[in-house]
Amino acid sequence: MGLDAAALADQGSAALFCGTALPEGALPIAEAYAGHQFGHFTMLGDGRAMLLGEHLMPDGRRVDIQLKGSGPTPYARRGDGRAALGPMLREYLISEAMHALGIPTTRSLAVATTGEPVYREEVLPGAVLTRVADSHLRVGTFQYAAGIDDPQALKALADYTIERHYPASMQEENPYLALLHAVIQRQAGLIAQWMQVGFIHGVMNTDNMAISGETIDYGPCAFMDSYAAMTVFSSIDRQGRYAFGNQPPIAQWNLTRFAETLLPLLHPDTEAAIRLAEDALYGFVHQYEQAWLTGMRAKLGLLVPMDDDVELVRQLLTLMQQDARDYTNTFRELTTTRDLANASAEMQAWLSRWRARLESQSSAPAALEEAMRLANPTVIPRNHQVEAALSAAVSTGDLGPFERLLKVLQKPFEETAENADYRAPAPPSAQPYQTFCGT
Repeated sequence: MGLDAAALADQGSAALFCGTALPEGALPIAEAYAGHQFGHFTMLGDGRAMLLGEHLMPDGRRVDIQLKGSGPTPYARRGDGRAALGPMLREYLISEAMHALGIPTTRSLAVATTGEPVYREEVLPGAVLTRVADSHLRVGTFQYAAGIDDPQALKALADYTIERHYPASMQEENPYLALLHAVIQRQAGLIAQWMQVGFIHGVMNTDNMAISGETIDYGPCAFMDSYAAMTVFSSIDRQGRYAFGNQPPIAQWNLTRFAETLLPLLHPDTEAAIRLAEDALYGFVHQYEQAWLTGMRAKLGLLVPMDDDVELVRQLLTLMQQDARDYTNTFRELTTTRDLANASAEMQAWLSRWRARLESQSSAPAALEEAMRLANPTVIPRNHQVEAALSAAVSTGDLGPFERLLKVLQKPFEETAENADYRAPAPPSAQPYQTFCGT
């Protein structure tokens, strides 16, 4: 970011990261937005987040700096606007792990304890997260602009978004249609990456879908251990709306809400605008499936595409679910051994077919293994490891487990003695696992 880290190591920076002191010239704002929360529309806003302003990176990229948990805003809805230490450390840990995995994400600059208690089901230590994002423009931002029925505000928002995130769209005959296509393409790629590492966002409301294509908001998120398409961890997702396997269609549903907001800009005739939007949205499925298949081919070393690759991948996933195999470790084991321990007869048949497929490529074994290693992490933020680290930090103030886990997650594709203990799935005593929204 071009900041002097040494200069930040003082009480002044603690005040800055807690929101009790402001950078010179900062005019903080809480963003208004609307959103479909579990399918139900409501007008909202940042109830506990304040945008300090924008920062220009040394490479010229513009980012938002936001404090999360710094106190109530006009949208707090009678809430205290505070955040507890555990959920803020979770966002720090998971967002940095996602970055190391090569998945577009907001980043965490700092977590600062406030010294104030936060009252939830129990009394917890308070904290503030400093989040860095390409922007905090979300589908819900556009829903708010559309909801206030101000055509000029909607156009201004769309023009600003194009200028900031998709400047090439301005050169197209219909810049707003180009914007829609660009956002759809970026989200298709993002969700495909989630699916390739077993990430479950947990709360894919429209106000949590960033127009920039970054993963945003890590409230009840988690990573899958044993593969099951309908895995749900979030305590508030009682119907499984945001289950692992539902993430692609929910993304398309959210993008449909985005397209609805753009209709007045797409074409003056509503019916024509709807047709343009529908054509763009129909493309999501193909774009997602192509991005997903490209990633899955890399995970399985299928360097020369063939027509039956989809069937080969889906058959493996079916067998993994049938045998309750660990998602991450199964792919990593295939990377290093070309075999699976305790494989069923059906899995053995699949392995024979897969190995024959690899042999047909005439790829050098070393090159093949290297390609697979780069596509299959050896460590992910295992839920039981995350909980242990957060528990130590919250209950006793011991950040040692958190810092060790963070260090391991920063090199997810390496297999070392240091990360050996972090590769094992959760013990039976840690199941079933459930996550909770930080509010």
